[in-house]
Amino acid sequence: MELNQMEKEKPIFFPGLNGLRAIAALGVVLSHITVELEQFGLNPHIIGTKPSGGPRGLDLADFGVTMFFALSGFLITFLLLAENKRHPIKIKDFYMRRILRIWPLYYIYFLIAMALTWFWQQDDQGGMVFFYIFFAANIPKILSMQIPLLSHYWSLGVEEQFYAFWPWAVKKNIPRLFFFTMAFLVLFLLLKVFVHEVFPGSYLEMAMYVLRFDCMMIGALGAILYYRKNELLIRVVSHVGVQAAAWVAIILVAFNRFHIVSLLDHEIIAGVTVALILGQITAKRKIFNLDNEAFDFLGKISYGIYVIHPLVMAIGAKLLGPVSFGPDFIKYIVAYAGVTGVTILLAHLSYEHVEKRFLRLKGRYSTVKSAGTKHYQEEAEEAEVSALPRSS
Repeated sequence: MELNQMEKEKPIFFPGLNGLRAIAALGVVLSHITVELEQFGLNPHIIGTKPSGGPRGLDLADFGVTMFFALSGFLITFLLLAENKRHPIKIKDFYMRRILRIWPLYYIYFLIAMALTWFWQQDDQGGMVFFYIFFAANIPKILSMQIPLLSHYWSLGVEEQFYAFWPWAVKKNIPRLFFFTMAFLVLFLLLKVFVHEVFPGSYLEMAMYVLRFDCMMIGALGAILYYRKNELLIRVVSHVGVQAAAWVAIILVAFNRFHIVSLLDHEIIAGVTVALILGQITAKRKIFNLDNEAFDFLGKISYGIYVIHPLVMAIGAKLLGPVSFGPDFIKYIVAYAGVTGVTILLAHLSYEHVEKRFLRLKGRYSTVKSAGTKHYQEEAEEAEVSALPRSS
């Protein structure tokens, strides 16, 4: 059935997803602040110590990245399927949209981070810079040779590598996409188990842990079934009991208490994320409704929050580290609130004054419009006004 004109023009926006992005991004920031508290002159072991002796952060950081992966797999796959319904998927346009969304802030931050790395005379790990330039930052992570201000770029590398083949796979396998995705997921998991059993503790096992294509595939499966209006899936994930269980899992993660099967914990959280995505979209009774102004704002700028926060932490530590004022708990508050607040402010400025300039160009390469905020109408009108010729 053909979509009517109104449906064609209305951008695709899924309510509540910005809330999940916000939770994941803030989890990463708070965890990274915790493990770097020593740089602020504070005890970084406040929530525990790893077996290696290092400070323990929040599990919500690592699992938060997994949530991002599942969200990415879901959204990219759904949009590709929606595009294919109207017109054969244009691979070139897909990559132009990705470039406009990811590259500007990626490379601006990269240049600033490298300049400060050299200015502060930090270890730039020699030839590792090459991998950060070409979206392969997961390789330095696997080798434990990360550039400090760019260590978080590994996940962006994994996503870009996924994008390198996934649109082609979707385009070539539309009629059998569910079975193709299931086969890919099963083979990936079997390989992961094999490597764990045969090469434990090796670089190869670390590579399988870092390369979370399976988590993105789980998101893709959710998108395929939702796009096809699979009634069983929608009925199950919309059930209040399933939503409650999913939220309990996230709460346990937030308190470092989630553990089922170490080898598959991230895949389980990817599945939990898909359940929460579909619950936010379809459930009539939401345990936590994430479709509100605060979460929409934070989710909209979550990419900037993720990219910028290590720089804010590093500068904050240099400013606050040598300073002594009042009891330690005041300094803890300043460290957490200060880094988080400044990160949000800079991410907002980045979105409004840098990223938006490029996001407005995405429409030229979009058969299907998508929106990153519930206020997509206002942003669309703003983009139209900015595109008008100006009088001299």
